[in-house]
Amino acid sequence: MSENRRAEVDAALADVDFDKFNYQVVFETSKGTIKMDLYPDVAPGHCRNIIGLTKIGFYDGIIFHRVIPDFVVQVGCPQGTGTGGPGYTIDAEFNNIPHETGVLSMARTNDPNSAGSQFFICLGRVPHLDNSYTVFGKTSDADSEAVVLEIGNVETNHSDRPLEDVKIISSEVIATEK
Repeated sequence: MSENRRAEVDAALADVDFDKFNYQVVFETSKGTIKMDLYPDVAPGHCRNIIGLTKIGFYDGIIFHRVIPDFVVQVGCPQGTGTGGPGYTIDAEFNNIPHETGVLSMARTNDPNSAGSQFFICLGRVPHLDNSYTVFGKTSDADSEAVVLEIGNVETNHSDRPLEDVKIISSEVIATEK
């Protein structure tokens, strides 16, 4: 089991206020910058989770371990295998936002309340994920979407793992007043 990072995440969330601020998470990857607008109105728990994990540097250095063309790119496992997480889980917040290109959604096991740190970004419209996975953001601009699509085109092995590591080099949270 992964080290439980809940206390660090909770401490990092002390100043988060969805009533006063809009939040973006920015990932500097080996393929370029991905800016994600967060949707706390439909998934506040998931938004708080990714903000907290980002603030403690959880995602820095982590690889995109799963890339499936026309489907998703997935990241957030500290082991790079798709089996790890932050040592805790969060409850699902299913909503009606469709899974389409650039949508940020939370990965999980068969248990709807098993999400932790792994997330995926859609490479196209994926209707069978709708209302079964928690959407909590989307790429902020065309440049960010282009980086996600570029990652989605990397060569992979039979297990959908990129042959050459694509990683999040650094990440940050940007809060702007409403």
